Amino acid sequence: MARSAQCERKTIETRIFVKLNLDGNGEVIVSTGIPFFDHMLELMCHHALLDAEIKASGDLEVDSHHTVEDTGIVIGNCLAKALGDKSGINRFGLAIVPMDECLAECVIDISGRPYLFYKADISKEPQGNFDPALTEDFFRSLVNQVGITAHIELRRTGSVHHSLEAIFKAFGRALKQAVDFDPRVKGVPSTKGII
Repeated sequence: MARSAQCERKTIETRIFVKLNLDGNGEVIVSTGIPFFDHMLELMCHHALLDAEIKASGDLEVDSHHTVEDTGIVIGNCLAKALGDKSGINRFGLAIVPMDECLAECVIDISGRPYLFYKADISKEPQGNFDPALTEDFFRSLVNQVGITAHIELRRTGSVHHSLEAIFKAFGRALKQAVDFDPRVKGVPSTKGII
């Protein structure tokens, strides 16, 4: 059973295309016009072992917000589509990831109930044309679309780059664990019989 999907979103502000394979090797092609964001998405998908193609164009002359948020929406839509009925998945994922002086934790439940807890004391120093505050917007858009509960916390902070890198890697690692199959799980991993 192929767990892959592709989705596209076109608005007056952005045009986003995403193609994902949940059972990939972490091969990623990313181009959003926001180089630092590209780097973070590449890390996230690589550590989730997602094969991904992510292309985005947007009104970057205004700022990066629309492109970052809409990319999260489309990745979330693609994940939801690729997961199908969620039969046999682990459902839960946990990762604690260091990046030198920084330490991030991410816990995921593919629950059908979108919720994001995000706590990260990060400097507002821009990384190129990427505003670090957009990280929360990205993850909120993603979890809302795919219907997962995610708790993301930066336990120890440091440089902006290292802080964000730890967060994106932790999310990728937790996602990999949650979407992986457990051969002992028959059907959907819920006592309700549906997620």
